Amino acid sequence: MRIHHLNCGSLRKIPPLGKEPTTGVVPPELPAVCHCLLIETDSDGLILVDTGLGTADLRHPDRSLGTDWVAYAQPALDPEESALHHVVRLGYAPQDVRHIVLTHLHRDHTGGLPDFPHARVHVHPDEYRAVTDPAAAHHRYSLDRFMPAHRAHTPLLTPAVVEEGREWFGFPGVARPQGPACELLLVPLPGHSAGHAGVAVRDGDGRWLLHAGDAYMYHGELEHTPPLSHPVLEPVQQGAQTDAAARVATRDLLRGLRRDHADEVTVFSAHDPWELSRLAALTGWGRGL
Repeated sequence: MRIHHLNCGSLRKIPPLGKEPTTGVVPPELPAVCHCLLIETDSDGLILVDTGLGTADLRHPDRSLGTDWVAYAQPALDPEESALHHVVRLGYAPQDVRHIVLTHLHRDHTGGLPDFPHARVHVHPDEYRAVTDPAAAHHRYSLDRFMPAHRAHTPLLTPAVVEEGREWFGFPGVARPQGPACELLLVPLPGHSAGHAGVAVRDGDGRWLLHAGDAYMYHGELEHTPPLSHPVLEPVQQGAQTDAAARVATRDLLRGLRRDHADEVTVFSAHDPWELSRLAALTGWGRGL
């Protein structure tokens, strides 16, 4: 199994906040990213974790993503950053993407779904319920955030199965996507969306990667004491969250995970370009940096 860290959509540039505590170096200004994973497996073809912006978003951004969002996020709209381009660049066909696992259903995570209409799309059951059950408390809010252009092809949306009593490093409510044979889990990280979850995958060396989605947006929230949020990204977090207290509690749990299990787990978020730069340097991938 091989795991690629990809940028599937550069967004507005954000400045660094001083020196990095580990190196003492001031990092460069970089565009925010849509950090996705592409997992090559022996038995399940390709698995995408989140999809960033898709090719239809690049052709018709205002219609597909929304005029206000485009004006604020300032996407680069580079075709070479789409998940579809990354897949083809690796020598695969779109049909080789058999599974897509999503942290949640906001537009900057679902744009690539129409590029892989045959793929089974896995989400945590709480996120599935929020979108599909009209009686769910967050149904209208969640459906509004799951853009019509990204679901017009009727994606094969599938709730993962919660394994009763199963915890992952103390995180309860863990669910397993049905189909993939590799060690892949959806770990509830509540607060941002109704059923927001991180995606944990064990790599070939036995180490866990946790794609934490939008549970936090800047590495300073985990690495600095006290937590340091980014003034450009924090308003985005506050504007999207469904439960502020739950989001802060989730952030604090991730801080503890990083502190106590750094030798077992690498945690990263969806939009921090400096995190992606570090991880992409290890794999030689990550277009858009």
